[in-house]
Amino acid sequence: MQLSFTSDEIAAIVQARAARGATTLMIEGISALRTARPGDLSFLNQAKYKADVASTHASVVLIPPNYVGEPKANQCLLVVDQPSVALARLCARIESASRPPVVAGLHPTAVVAADARVAASASIGPLCVVESGAQIGERACLQAAVYVGREVTIGEDCQLLPGVRVYAGSEIGRRVRIHANAVIGSDGFGYEFIAGRHEKVPQIGKTVIEDDVEIGAGSTIDRARFGRTVIGEGTKIDNLVQVGHNVIIGRHCILCAQVGISGSATIEDYVVLAGQVGVVGHITIGRGAKVGGGAAVSSDIEAGSSVNGSPAVPLMLERRIAVLKQRLPELFHRVDALEEQLKGLAGAGP
Repeated sequence: MQLSFTSDEIAAIVQARAARGATTLMIEGISALRTARPGDLSFLNQAKYKADVASTHASVVLIPPNYVGEPKANQCLLVVDQPSVALARLCARIESASRPPVVAGLHPTAVVAADARVAASASIGPLCVVESGAQIGERACLQAAVYVGREVTIGEDCQLLPGVRVYAGSEIGRRVRIHANAVIGSDGFGYEFIAGRHEKVPQIGKTVIEDDVEIGAGSTIDRARFGRTVIGEGTKIDNLVQVGHNVIIGRHCILCAQVGISGSATIEDYVVLAGQVGVVGHITIGRGAKVGGGAAVSSDIEAGSSVNGSPAVPLMLERRIAVLKQRLPELFHRVDALEEQLKGLAGAGP
């Protein structure tokens, strides 16, 4: 993605509070403080990198209000409330400018059922399939090879990237973005062991994706056995995440890569699940809870708590256990020494 901005244009985009210094160079790149060159923009988002601002060669640096340093010659420091958020605003501008415009209509290679309802402003890309009874909302964009099953509803301004599969009956709200090869509404994993065989339990529910959700590449959201699997408004799901049948995920949650959630679990609003968290079925993770990377959640988690480990325990307890584990070799050595002393005492007699 190409960019070319003056420092004044960047200041307007990121809503800078103030500017220290000035630069005549056009900004044509974004880089970390340590690797930036003249003509690059960088940002200070963590205090541990504060010393790097003084030595950076970046021409424009986004800094928080509490940064007290001064710019070098031909350098501009832009004061913003949150440098990372400010950078996101700039990147959004770059992305929107570089993204090809959505061309309304059907590609000649698309296959759309006669009774499907596709808004005139929607874009249906090459090799897409839209089955009977499906509804595609205004300005929705289906990129190449997207499959939309029977009676699926896709709301306005959605973006389905190449290879997305949406199984029959699924409901997708407005402004939802689904990345390549994600699968929405696949069968839940349900079997009964009967007479020495695993017999499939029919999965007759649906999957509901609410407004402003983003779903990463290769993620899978299973349909419910009955009722609904729900992804709540504003929730963001990373790549390669598995959400089982009848899972209810609340609003504005964050699920990082390789999270796996078993059937009928409930994830309340504003929960954060870090990478590779595993969640067993039929439990509840309370509102605002945070679960550390690689944790295994096997029981209910209280609202607002932070947990880690396998099985997951309160974060401070998990850290104490981690410290104590490092002392185990020393402990075993001391126990062995005590045993030798006891043997000596026993051999000495009365």
